[in-house]
Amino acid sequence: MPNNPPDAKLVLSRVSARFTDDKRDVYALKDISFSVPAGAFVSITGPSGAGKSTLMRIILGFMEHESGTVVRNFERPAMVFQNYALFPWLSAIDNVAFGLKMAGVPKEGRERAAREKLKEVGLEHVADHYPSALSGGQRQRVGLARALAISPDLLIMDEPFSNLDTITAEALKADLLKIWRAYGITILMVNHLIPDAIELSDQVIVMGAHPGRIEKMLTVDLPRPRDTRSTPFFTRVDQLTEIIRSVS
Repeated sequence: MPNNPPDAKLVLSRVSARFTDDKRDVYALKDISFSVPAGAFVSITGPSGAGKSTLMRIILGFMEHESGTVVRNFERPAMVFQNYALFPWLSAIDNVAFGLKMAGVPKEGRERAAREKLKEVGLEHVADHYPSALSGGQRQRVGLARALAISPDLLIMDEPFSNLDTITAEALKADLLKIWRAYGITILMVNHLIPDAIELSDQVIVMGAHPGRIEKMLTVDLPRPRDTRSTPFFTRVDQLTEIIRSVS
């Protein structure tokens, strides 16, 4: 069971959750314990059925857990979704400003902030375009800008690169790392791409399935910026690959 370090943004201690399925109690999560230090980049990976989506909902307070404790030392969480989750009837700038609008920020202030965030992700020139006119990579960048617009102290990302081509994903990763370094945001990412997890993360949490549980935690102690063609990098990739194979 993790302690509650003073700089942790999130601490879970023996968290379990279950559903009723055909009149049976089925555990989605069992005894999940980990902490996320402030400013850290942590990835969660594992097979289907490991309860990763359920875990994200519990962390954000969208779902109750059955037992254990969740300590949330954050005030402004934001999420970037795998499928972008943009409002098709809103322009890019209005999508980015949506959270600020819900928070009661006046129109001039929220539009200024939204335009600044679009500029940070390289999309100031498509501010007035609608999602249907944007590529997948552009939509994901709008989603990232929308999350950043509320100045989050915890950013949760659900497989943000899985729907993108390799070139687009590489560019988005570079921008994400630049933003993470600039703002010191705490990031928790669900990620099935092993090289990406090693390239981005300070720690990788590997979950097993049925029920969802933590099988292994791998600390990635490679210096940043990471050389993705180096022997130490490939060694960590191989290590994580073997861990995932052993629990799948």
